Amino acid sequence: MTTTLGVNTILHPVTDLEKAKPVYAALLGVEPMADSPYYVGFEAEGQQIGLVPNSDMTSPIAYWHVTDIEAKIKEITEAGGALKDAPKDVGAGRLVATLTDPDGNVLGILQDPS
Repeated sequence: MTTTLGVNTILHPVTDLEKAKPVYAALLGVEPMADSPYYVGFEAEGQQIGLVPNSDMTSPIAYWHVTDIEAKIKEITEAGGALKDAPKDVGAGRLVATLTDPDGNVLGILQDPS
């Protein structure tokens, strides 16, 4: 089995970025390091906290960082998980995918380029 590098990214679905940004800035004590109409990202104590508008997400998703996304998908699906969203490049070679556990909980995995 491959190990993870921990949960370093948590994405939150929001309906109004302009209303959500100051709330998360106050919570985290930092201003956004990425601010666009489709994603606002904060870097706080080694954590990436992202705000995602107009998404099909129904709750926050924690993304476990991995070194080999395909190997981790194989391990999770062989253990009884199901692939929800296949890996996709979200920019600069960063790959993300989501799976579900047997209860339908969403598991995010993320691979940064080497």
